[in-house]
Amino acid sequence: MIRISVLLVLFVFARAQAQSLTASGFDQDRLATVYSEALFFIAPRILDPVPVPQLTVWGLQGLSALDPALRIATKDTKLQLFRQNQLVLDVAAPKDEIPAAWARTAAVLTAASFPVSASVRRAGAQAVIQGFFDEMFNRLDPYSRYVAPLEAVEDRAKRAGRAGLGLTIGQRGGLIEVRSVIRDSPAAIAGIQPGDILAAIDEQRTRDQDPSTIGALLSGPEGSAVTVSWRSRDGRTRDAQLVRVMVPPETVFAQRTADVLVLRITSFSGSTASHIALSVQDALAEPHPVSGIVLDLRDNRGGLLRQAVTAADSFLPEGLVATTVGRDPDSMNVWRSTEGELAENVPLIILVDGRTASASEILAAALADRGRAVVVGSATVGKGMVQTIDPLPDGGELFVTWSQTLAPLGWPIQGLGVLPQVCTSLGQDALNRQLASLSTGFQPMAEAIKRSRNARIPVRASEVLEIRAPCPAAEGRNADLEAARTLISNPAAYAAALLAPIGGQLTGNTP
Repeated sequence: MIRISVLLVLFVFARAQAQSLTASGFDQDRLATVYSEALFFIAPRILDPVPVPQLTVWGLQGLSALDPALRIATKDTKLQLFRQNQLVLDVAAPKDEIPAAWARTAAVLTAASFPVSASVRRAGAQAVIQGFFDEMFNRLDPYSRYVAPLEAVEDRAKRAGRAGLGLTIGQRGGLIEVRSVIRDSPAAIAGIQPGDILAAIDEQRTRDQDPSTIGALLSGPEGSAVTVSWRSRDGRTRDAQLVRVMVPPETVFAQRTADVLVLRITSFSGSTASHIALSVQDALAEPHPVSGIVLDLRDNRGGLLRQAVTAADSFLPEGLVATTVGRDPDSMNVWRSTEGELAENVPLIILVDGRTASASEILAAALADRGRAVVVGSATVGKGMVQTIDPLPDGGELFVTWSQTLAPLGWPIQGLGVLPQVCTSLGQDALNRQLASLSTGFQPMAEAIKRSRNARIPVRASEVLEIRAPCPAAEGRNADLEAARTLISNPAAYAAALLAPIGGQLTGNTP
């Protein structure tokens, strides 16, 4: 009888406290709104269907992560909250799978945890929300995630770029020197070049100023004007009024050594594809044209899928670039290249390593499958999942995996990654033997590449390991670029390494 009375008191206390948590920093209605929007967005889009009730129960396990004494259980048609095996609250489960109903139920149970758990109270509402999505996504896939409001603001700024003039600066003695200028930025259009000296910003002299102070003067609201005075390397001082714009970070860095153009591509932002094309066009317009082009995608973790597709389009004739497949009809796309090829008769090499992922893999797979480029390096990460973004009422964002990418010949990038035609991760001796074989017209990686390109979803984990085994993932090394130069200088070896697409189907197979 005493135990029943204690439980009844605890139950009544939890109910009463749950009603007044708004005043103490917990807004139950707000939580229900966030969860409702999330469940409504997630349920129809995830790759493998999971009922809304199951998603909700998974998410509620986040309370146990904050306080191991808390436990969520299901019994018959009820959801129950326990603390140290004592029932705190049980509520009737919604009779249908309407996200809003399950979100309200989750909010009620969460509110009941606050008065009985000091750990939950210390963590706060934002940690509760984070835990809800962490526990849910841990059971779905490695790439879906929730981003809290403050971090979401920073992420959006990174994706869009920041309002400024498109230059970076450093200090040379007491002078402020321009270190780099982003192509097509206001600074580039005005004629500011690396090595120029900034003399004044809005008539404020820069000499003996800290670079961070000058950087703050250069940045400002999008569309605002700033007057810049600079001294060019020819000694002339120039002035111009420039308008600040959102400038995506520079991701393409060109370097020409002898007759080989190397483009180091660090990620895929909103300007990556156009900067690749412009860099190649500049090199082709020089008096001594290039004999080969290297796209260095090592350590490139990806970025905007559309930019990877556009970059591939620059080098390819009309045909298939990639396909995305998922449950949501909006997630299914067929990406195609149009007529017209950049540097059509110039050998193209792509460098990859064990950190090349996502959009980088899509570009490498498209150019390799279509017989346009030789991939050199090691097996890549194998991240072929595509996320869609949903802003939440709390200011946070959901990144939800809703499709996966297939290469032009129909094989999945997820798990498999891109297997290079020339492998550098087995050591220098093995690389030397492969390059020697290629010079005679024999491609040692032919069978491994064929098996990889013939794979179709779903691919068993054991088969993934077998397909990747001929060229294990590894960090990039100097041998990668040296192998690229060897191939460019040896047309016979390049042709053997290229490997015509299986069956000669240059436009690929639709799934």
